[in-house]
Amino acid sequence: MTAYPVSPNTVLANALGAAEDVIAPRLRLTGATRVAFVVGTQINGVPHLGTSLVQSLSFAAAARVRERFGIEVEVTFGALDNAPHEVVVDQASGHRYQRAYAHAFGIDALAAQVDELYRPLFNALSERLSIPYTIEMYSRQQAAESFRQTWLRAHRRIDAARWWLDPQHGVPHVRVPCPAPGCGWAEKYAERTRILLGDDHAQVQAVCLHHGPYEVLIGPDGGGYLDLATLYRNLVKELAAGTDRDRLSVMVKGGDWVFGSTLVDNALTALGLCGTQLPTRLFCPQVVTDTGAKLSKSLIRDGKAPLPDGSAPWMLDTRMWPGSLSEYADRLLDMADVLLGDPRHFFRSYSAGELGRLMSQPTRSVTTP
Repeated sequence: MTAYPVSPNTVLANALGAAEDVIAPRLRLTGATRVAFVVGTQINGVPHLGTSLVQSLSFAAAARVRERFGIEVEVTFGALDNAPHEVVVDQASGHRYQRAYAHAFGIDALAAQVDELYRPLFNALSERLSIPYTIEMYSRQQAAESFRQTWLRAHRRIDAARWWLDPQHGVPHVRVPCPAPGCGWAEKYAERTRILLGDDHAQVQAVCLHHGPYEVLIGPDGGGYLDLATLYRNLVKELAAGTDRDRLSVMVKGGDWVFGSTLVDNALTALGLCGTQLPTRLFCPQVVTDTGAKLSKSLIRDGKAPLPDGSAPWMLDTRMWPGSLSEYADRLLDMADVLLGDPRHFFRSYSAGELGRLMSQPTRSVTTP
């Protein structure tokens, strides 16, 4: 039987006994009574292998933390329905406009899509490990009072953090789409968006692709749809999560987020947070091609990259897995046990072909000195 995986030692792996050790210092410092593993994904298509990998590792990591520390755990899935569905160029201004999935299809239709494409695997993972989970659509998250109050506080100090959140221009994008019925278009880079802060609200002035200038009031208890650029959104989300002193939120992300999170942490520091107040994150293995690039279904779909050697169509559309959902969940959790059990296996990347072998063959681990 071929042994998989074979992983080299690294500085981080050499300091840990298991992957969840990276969370242990924060647990001891905070005294949290429960831990939420927060994992999000853009719901702009069908789930792919990378999505399933991070989701299954979230549940498996939660189970290991519960067993090791005797603490309550849960998983929160953030469904990012603000992903752009359409992007066009305004011929008059030359500015790019986008319309998010939330406005193109509506929250009810997208919630039904999440139930169809994501919830079955979550149910299977939850049942096997006895870990509760919740699904939170971004449309509902951005409308929550805690999220909006956090954004209002952060935006008052945006000058301190703006170059970290947008190193190129120093203008973190805040998109508040046109509120006209059936519209929802917003300038992608918010070139003509102005934000006037009041005592407990923000007045947003922008220009619509179809309806011209408009104004929207954003307050803690309502207002327009608050769509923030990716780094800015994560800053606000992680700031809001940190206000719950009894619950430690662990942000579970793919390995490609390592570089971007450095900018978010510097932005949080610029806003006044210190080391122990920064978010707790768990970066999962990244699925890469033979060239070392992240496996991108959009590049493959557009013909800009080939399907890597050793991969299979189901890796880009998990509905095509050649077996039952129950078997798929079991294979993912078996692989998660191996990856989490040895930090050499967890803190690294895997080719699509290698993950295909891990999913199709009995797995035992081998490390190299």
